[in-house]
Amino acid sequence: MADSEIIEAAYEDLSLLDQAEPAVRRTIAALDAGEVRVAEKVGDTWLVNDWVKEAIVLYFRLAGMETMTAGPFEYYDKIPTKTDLEAAGIRVVPPGTVRYGAYCEPGVVVMPGYVNIGAYVGSGTMVDTWATVGSCAQIGRDVHISGGVGIGGVLEPPNARPVIIEDGAFLGSRSIVVEGVIVEKGAVLGANTMLSASVPIIDVTGSEPIAIRGRVPANAVIVPGTRPKEFPAGIYQLQAPLLIGYRSESTDRKTSLNDALRTFEVEV
Repeated sequence: MADSEIIEAAYEDLSLLDQAEPAVRRTIAALDAGEVRVAEKVGDTWLVNDWVKEAIVLYFRLAGMETMTAGPFEYYDKIPTKTDLEAAGIRVVPPGTVRYGAYCEPGVVVMPGYVNIGAYVGSGTMVDTWATVGSCAQIGRDVHISGGVGIGGVLEPPNARPVIIEDGAFLGSRSIVVEGVIVEKGAVLGANTMLSASVPIIDVTGSEPIAIRGRVPANAVIVPGTRPKEFPAGIYQLQAPLLIGYRSESTDRKTSLNDALRTFEVEV
């Protein structure tokens, strides 16, 4: 049987966990090496590899608690930190942490932030101070994840899409992306923008507002906003991010980003 079949069977019937242990450990090692991914883009569609997420869940059952040290720091946990960072071409600034089972391409910089198991981070991406990349999140290349950004983890159910940030996106300080939202290529989130699958993004660039759920269009510029909602006690303003424009296409992405921030007065 293929490892995927062994893992799927053990996830449904935990009595098979012991015999599935080698397949689970091989899968986590493959995740750590970037040989398999929780989700992959096929054409224009992101597909979730359910069995890989199932392997992560089973790994937590198999792994035992242990004391780990890193210089003066001590940890007590089931999952060790990633090793051989120099050989992998990854810069991790103390006390930043990349957990075993996460993959960072060469050229990734992790300031004192956190990258959780199952995550994939593309080359040239910066995970800035106190930013978190949650379990299974898929981060593209040349993404800037500013200080304090929270990218939520989506581990269960196994078929649930993780948070996906595509190439060249810019996430402003303290922005939050959860519930499997896709931020498409080149999009910009202003500081303190909160995105979830259930809260609509309101496109205000036309004569009528248009609600978008679950994704940020490519090159869109998003800022925090509100929308009125009526309750028995009265009308109150609920959070609703606003799509206020689009970055211009440019071969020089850095110049294009700076132009977008100035043009739309976006706080980062």
